[in-house]
Amino acid sequence: MNIKRKLAKALAFIFIANSIFTMKSIQAEAADYWPSGVDVVAESAIVMEEETGTILYSKNMDDVHYPASITKIMTALIVLENCDLDETVTFSAEAVYGTELGSSSIARDVGEEMTVEQTLYGMMLESANECAYALGEHVAGDMDSFVDMMNAKAKELGCKNTHFNNSNGLPDEEHYTSAYDMALISRAAYKIPKFAEIVGTKNYTIPATNKHSDPTPLNNHHQMLHYYKTNQYLYEYCLGGKTGYTVVAGATLVTYAKKDGMTLVCVVMKDTTTDEYTDTTNLFEYCFDNFSKYAVADFASISEDDVNVTGILSENSELIKVDEDGIIVIPKTASILDVTSTVVPYSDSEDSSVIGQLQYSYADKSVGYANLIFTNAETAGSYPFDNIPVENGGSGKEYIQVDYPKIGLVILIVLAVICLIMFIRSKSSEILLFRHRFMSRHQRPQKTNMTIIRDNGKRRKRRR
Repeated sequence: MNIKRKLAKALAFIFIANSIFTMKSIQAEAADYWPSGVDVVAESAIVMEEETGTILYSKNMDDVHYPASITKIMTALIVLENCDLDETVTFSAEAVYGTELGSSSIARDVGEEMTVEQTLYGMMLESANECAYALGEHVAGDMDSFVDMMNAKAKELGCKNTHFNNSNGLPDEEHYTSAYDMALISRAAYKIPKFAEIVGTKNYTIPATNKHSDPTPLNNHHQMLHYYKTNQYLYEYCLGGKTGYTVVAGATLVTYAKKDGMTLVCVVMKDTTTDEYTDTTNLFEYCFDNFSKYAVADFASISEDDVNVTGILSENSELIKVDEDGIIVIPKTASILDVTSTVVPYSDSEDSSVIGQLQYSYADKSVGYANLIFTNAETAGSYPFDNIPVENGGSGKEYIQVDYPKIGLVILIVLAVICLIMFIRSKSSEILLFRHRFMSRHQRPQKTNMTIIRDNGKRRKRRR
């Protein structure tokens, strides 16, 4: 049965592929053009569109480098996925004294208590290493276990050249990543609203704690967002990010920026001090100037009026629709007619109505996607293209929806009735005897044809 169902699904997706809007590539040089007229000082860099993951620019993006404090983006991601913001973090001796002397810190004391939220601000704005260590211990109990969580998350996100060995990014030969992997991590973290809020905060104040009677002011060190040491690198479209620096890592920087409705993630690694801001600004400007995003639902549709576009599903277009949130990002010199689409099986654990995905490419690069949504609620529980002939775009498989709970209830009622009947039959003699005794005790005396007349205390019978 499972094999038949899998075959039916595979067949159905083949027909979807033949029925969805398929873009035709224009045979022109412009169709293969991808902007590449910008360079940076950084040894490794990448710009990724946040919604689709489309890579707009890359330079040695898979080369391995030390990440320094941009490591804390992964730390924040895991903390936000596993903790409530009001939980209490207690700083251990290892957290306070186990980090490199003279490294970034907000001078916490052993036994000091702060909320998860306050500790996150300390880590992300001031890059406090003791905060990163304390958060790791709070989540996993010890640093080794937290590191295991970091590496497991990196693998889950598709990182290919990453291995973490601490939560703060201090130098370690077994602690490394690439610009591409760091972009994947940064993109995933930014999807968490609280993370986006924290990295976009210019300043924050930690109130008095059990160890510090005075509040602790914090400033965001990202100079494209906030006047920290100079206003030279302020960038009006910057949404925030995370800085990093060690002697062996050089300058590292993750930055988010948004313009004209398009959000980009930029990562530069092994850069020189201050050039990380210039490189990032130049990359943002180049990408914003040369790329545009388009809503897939605006040009891909299933229509009964255009058979050459929708193919054999034209008569059943009500079954599926293109997700309105789907987008593509392509060079401004290209047209939506230049992209090609492929339909692939796809499911979403959070949305059971998703049955497939339109994946778009241009110039041999992935440029976006849109989910295919099943909208026919009347056949919920069956595969969307069952009970539809093959010639009409269906699977050709006959499907009868079975409501197992209702069938089970009916069976239980029938069994209960049968049991009741059998019980009554087994007790029939006792029931009849009980009935006879009951009737005997409560039956009225029989009437006769004689009445008794009393006269002077004597009884005489008179026949009626």
